[in-house]
Amino acid sequence: MTNQDASLAKRDQELIWHPFTQMKTSGMHVPLVRAAGALLYDEDGNEFIDAIGSWWVNLHGHAHPHLAASIASQAQTLPHVMFAGFTHEPAIQLCERLQRWLPNQLKRFFFSDNGSTATEIALKMAIQFRVHQDGPRTEPLKVIALEGSYHGDTFGAMSVGERDVFVKPFLPYLFDVITIPAPTPGNESKSQRALERAIEKHDVAAFIFEPLIQAAFGMQMHEPEALDRLLGRCRDAGVLTIADEVMTGFFKTGTCFASHQLKTPVDFICLSKALTSGTLPLALTVTTERVFNAFYDDDKSKAFFHGHSYTGNPLGCVAAIASLDLIESGGFKPNLRRITEFLEAQAQSYRKQNRGENARFSSIRQKGIVLALELNVPDKVGYLSDFGPRFFRAALKHGVLLRPLGEVIYVVPPICISNDQLERVFQVIDHLLDSSSV
Repeated sequence: MTNQDASLAKRDQELIWHPFTQMKTSGMHVPLVRAAGALLYDEDGNEFIDAIGSWWVNLHGHAHPHLAASIASQAQTLPHVMFAGFTHEPAIQLCERLQRWLPNQLKRFFFSDNGSTATEIALKMAIQFRVHQDGPRTEPLKVIALEGSYHGDTFGAMSVGERDVFVKPFLPYLFDVITIPAPTPGNESKSQRALERAIEKHDVAAFIFEPLIQAAFGMQMHEPEALDRLLGRCRDAGVLTIADEVMTGFFKTGTCFASHQLKTPVDFICLSKALTSGTLPLALTVTTERVFNAFYDDDKSKAFFHGHSYTGNPLGCVAAIASLDLIESGGFKPNLRRITEFLEAQAQSYRKQNRGENARFSSIRQKGIVLALELNVPDKVGYLSDFGPRFFRAALKHGVLLRPLGEVIYVVPPICISNDQLERVFQVIDHLLDSSSV
């Protein structure tokens, strides 16, 4: 038997190392051969409803013809060129189009390829900005981050994330960060006091945060007013603020960017994931004219020395432009509203059922097109819990892609998902929780 005769799953198992996966215990991976709309199809013809937007990237549905046609057309003209010394229409047009949607103080765009890098760039810019302002330093500047954060897997991004199992082997190599409690309901004052102490005791360059939803931390949520108070204090103290909207961007929270729900302007927004609606890797770090001007100098050493080979890739840019076309089309907002209303009703239904000593969930959280159900179980393990992988496999058997974060089941669907498909997703969730299979 040749390699081509073996199943895709077997060939995969012999070659590939998958992300966030203990390969010894994960079993065979499901071989997908095509996708359309909210559905994924394996090599045996089974279909799965993608209830999590394939890790929050898929906004408009899989294999959308407008996205595919835009990428194909660009591939026949200019698929890529180095972005130092050259520029091109797709990059310029994307920035012009995004400016219509972004908070209007954000005007300067730096391209990269993924969320981790976008946050890393913002951190480097914020620190270098202060160096340009103040000159050489003897003590390192500090960065403030929220407890429970996840900003990516490169070393700078790991440094400002939660010090958990993800980063344990690398702790000696990470830079020091001040962490404060997230301003979740009931913790607003505690969070504010911790920020005040940090600013009073240290020279702080930046505060980085996921606005309104801390995604990888089980979709933990906080309100705009509480975050605004933190941002206002940072602004008064001259601390630059970095909104990591890699997950929350592009209408996950109801507005195009979660930052639109804030009254205090931010200095950076980091974008990726749904930027290209899950078609190609692309990221942007967007900042203010004030930050840009700190690097704009006759002194070449004040340049921002960062980049990679695929910076400003034209294929990624046209995919993002095509995604904006669809956002600006007539059908997007009605679908967004329909799904939001469906999830609001679903959350309310669960809350009504979730009363008494035997409540199934310790928390039911919903914002925009995100719904999170945190199981009411003793001794929560978190990400290493066996519950997540068991639930993932069981849900696939029922034709639904769900991938819990520890003991938190969540739904973040693409905008094209139908109400019937959403009904099916929650039927499967309820069935699995009622059964003994997970």
